[in-house]
Order: sequence, then C-alpha cells, then structure tokens
Amino acid sequence: MTKPSEGGETTGAAQDLRALLEAGEGYRQIVGTIQDYAIFTMDPEGKVASWNAGAAALLGYEAEEILGRDGACFFTPEDVQKGVPEAELRKAAETGRASDDRWHVRRNGSYFFASGITTSLRDAQGALLGYVKIMRDRTDRKRLDEELRNRAEALSRADEEKDEFLAVLAHELRNPLAPVFYALRLLDEKPLDDPNRWYIRRIVDRQMRRLARLIDDLLDVSRIRTGKVELRRSRIDLNTVIGHAVEVVKPLAEDRGHGLSFSLAPEPVWLEADPVRLEQVFSNLLSNAVKFTEDGGKIALSVERQPQEVVVRVKDTGVGIPPDLLPRVFDLFTQGDRSLDRVRDGLGIGLTLSRRLVEMHGGTIEARSEGVGRGSEFVVRLPAFLHHGPPADEEAAADVEKTSSRPLRVLVVDDSEDTTELLGTLLEMAGHSIQVAHTGPSALEVASAFRPDAVILDIGLPGLDGYQVAQRLREDPALKSVTLIAATGYGQEEDLRRSREVGFDQHLVKPIDPGELQRLLAELAGRVE
Repeated sequence: MTKPSEGGETTGAAQDLRALLEAGEGYRQIVGTIQDYAIFTMDPEGKVASWNAGAAALLGYEAEEILGRDGACFFTPEDVQKGVPEAELRKAAETGRASDDRWHVRRNGSYFFASGITTSLRDAQGALLGYVKIMRDRTDRKRLDEELRNRAEALSRADEEKDEFLAVLAHELRNPLAPVFYALRLLDEKPLDDPNRWYIRRIVDRQMRRLARLIDDLLDVSRIRTGKVELRRSRIDLNTVIGHAVEVVKPLAEDRGHGLSFSLAPEPVWLEADPVRLEQVFSNLLSNAVKFTEDGGKIALSVERQPQEVVVRVKDTGVGIPPDLLPRVFDLFTQGDRSLDRVRDGLGIGLTLSRRLVEMHGGTIEARSEGVGRGSEFVVRLPAFLHHGPPADEEAAADVEKTSSRPLRVLVVDDSEDTTELLGTLLEMAGHSIQVAHTGPSALEVASAFRPDAVILDIGLPGLDGYQVAQRLREDPALKSVTLIAATGYGQEEDLRRSREVGFDQHLVKPIDPGELQRLLAELAGRVE
C-alpha cells in the first residue's frame, strides 16, 4: 500500500505504534483471544503490525507468516488492480474511518465475503501511527442474500412468463375457433350438393386437430414434469414414422408455399421405440420449421444411418435463432418473438417436449443456427439396431387391419346430447346399431335392455360417474364381457390407471378420432361371434 500523505517519519510512526501496542498489553491480550472477529493493526504504510486469533482463523495466516507483510494481500486481484486497498487507507487517514463490504482472499486462495471497518490511530499530537482493521465473515449471509435475490428475480420472471403464456394460450385457442365458427356459418348457407363443402370440412378438421394438439401438448408437459410419461416401445421402422410426420405437416407447408424435401434411408432403420411419441417429435420439428420460415422458403429433412445410431436433420431457411436464445431454445415456454404478432409463436412447449421424448429414447437433440435470418437446423440422434428386421407379429398386425367390420350393437353414453347424436350418427353410417344415454343410471337401464357389444362411456356423468357405471356393468353376469371404451376429457396418468382398475378395455381422450374408434370396433367385430 502506498503511504498516505501525513506528517512525521514513517519509521518513527511505526515505532510509536509498536510502543502503543506494547503499552496496552492487557488490551492486546484480550483482543488476541477474540475468535469471531479478525482484528489486526497496520503501520502507516499498510504493513501488518499485530494479528489476533480471529484474523488467523478467518484469513488463514499465522502471526509469524503475516507480520510485516502488506495488508493488500487480503484483497482480490481485481480490487488490487483498481487501487482499492490504498483508497481505503487514504479515506481512513483523512476521515478517521473507512468501511467496506466486499470479497477478500484467504491464504489458500479461497474467497470469502466480509464486512470491515478500518480506523486510523494517532498520537496525542495527531500524527498518524497506523490503522486498526476489524473484519467479520459474512459469506453465508451474502450467499443467502444473493440466493433470495435470485429467487425473487426468478419468481418475478416466472410470473411474467405465466402472464405471457396465458395470453399466448388464449390467442392460440381462439385462432382455430374463429375459422370453425365461420365454416359452420358457411355450411348453413350452402346446399348439401355444393362442391365447396368438402373444402369447408377440411378447414374444420384441420383446426379441430390443431386444438386437440394444443391440449395434448399441455397435458404432456405436465406428465413429463412429474415423470409420468411412459413409452410404449415396439420394433419400428423410423422411415415409416417420419413418413407419417411429413404427411401431417405437408398441408401446412403447401399452404405457405414452402419447398418441403425429405431424404429417407435407403433401407429400413429399426428402432426399439414408441412410434407415436417419435412421430410427435418430428411433427413438432417440422411444424416449427413451417412456422418460422417465411412463405416460399425451403425445409429439408434427411435420415442418415450410422454404425450405432441414426441421425435425423431438419433444416430450414427461416428466421433463424438469435445467439442469446440458442442455449435456451429447449426451455419450457421459450419464445423468440414476444411482439403482438404471434401467428408463428405457438405455446413455446413443442421443443421442450421433443427434447424430453428424444432423451427418453436414449438419444440427443441439438439446435443450430448461424443467427437471425440465416435459418435453423435441428439434429436428432437415436440409437438404432444394425441388422434387425421387422417384429415377428407385424404380419399378424396387418391381418387385424384387414379384418372386415361387421355390425355391432354400440351404446354411446355422454351427458352432451350433441356428442351422442353426432357420434351415434357416424357409427350408424358405418353400419352399427346404436343406442344412447345421457346419465349414469339411464346407461345401466339401456345396457340391460340393449345388451350391447361395446359401450362408449363418458366419465363425467350425472347420477353415477363413468367409473361407477363401468364397475356395475362388470358386476352384471349378462354384461360383464362387454367391451368398455372410456371416452373422456380426463387424460392424466391417474385417470388411465383408474379406468384400468374399474375394468375399461380402452381409454380414449376427447376429441376421439373416428378412425381410431372404427379400428377398435373392427378388432372387436373380429373377436365377436
């Protein structure tokens, strides 16, 4: 430390300081035994002149190691470079005291945070004899304060993100409802033989699927965060899965005028995986590419077979990813553009789901971009078999698809009359005999008289809920073998577990895909004599 400008010779001042310390022997002994505070003195040049037990415990130096050394050695290199030690002594010399709260360095190089006060010592004539410094370790409090501050900031960000997410959710839910509303009005105006009705129906179908996808994504986020997602693995060809994902996204790409190209592996790529979940991954990646690529852009998907894995790349010529967003692009609810133009933003959960599902399959996913306006690339790596063929039961599964459906007696139970009427009509058009009920008790009465082959049963029913109805049907000797299909808006893992416990054969989440329901009934028809 540099010597503050004061009258008197430095050597004489140091001698006077030593004399002062020696004269106050009792005081020095008391100070020397204090453990909770580091208390030491420095001569006018900042050299350590005395050292107590608390200083040895806090700073790691024994008295014989530190006496005569510059007190600047306790400061961080950054503070030394800034001249903080000299400024502190200068202020103490000018005003009588200087306080600081800062990080310091121990003998072993570890950092600690301390509160300190440096006071100048003067003789009767006012000449500077040196300084006494008292320090106390505040590292725990400092880290606690920082943790509390970080938590407060995180809570504030989370609150902002929640409000942002709810606003986006409302926007994303209203968007598909608008064309559905307009389409229904158009259908009211057009005659049954109008050739444009098929186009209106296609719009309604696409928007309803979009709504269902939003709800499924929200539920999947909840399941993944609580560890309740289970993969239903089977031997699959990745080419087939990606082909399905491309078909899902193709109409969206065509509407935007995108050039969509894909290059599949020349031979089947066999994985032990959940085909539905992997299709979800690649549909999400392709949908993202469509949303974030300007009209007329290009999107390319390629599949490359490597010795122990398969690599799938989804590349676009879109808006790209800013460098600051790239490390967080897979975080929940992360969105690039937070302006009012949200037509491409979605809910910010698709990439989070994709990463988790890929990781659950033992793979990795990586986002790449050279910056804004330079496109993006997502690279998925999945473990693959070398030479395994299709599963042994593939031929049997194909036979099930070929099973010709025969008419069945089907009871449709739902408290919504619109649902029973429309679903019943669809099943009647497929050749089945239909009865409907709207409450739990009436479902039991109709089932007793109708003796259905299958019951499509809502859970949230008045009188008796769907679980209670299912239990009573299983207890009835005449109806215990009926096929029970839950058709409900409840789709959490707990709901699926409970439906299995009470005897449901299948659990379908609304809105039910009529094609999937027809396949289930076709399988049942193949088993019913």
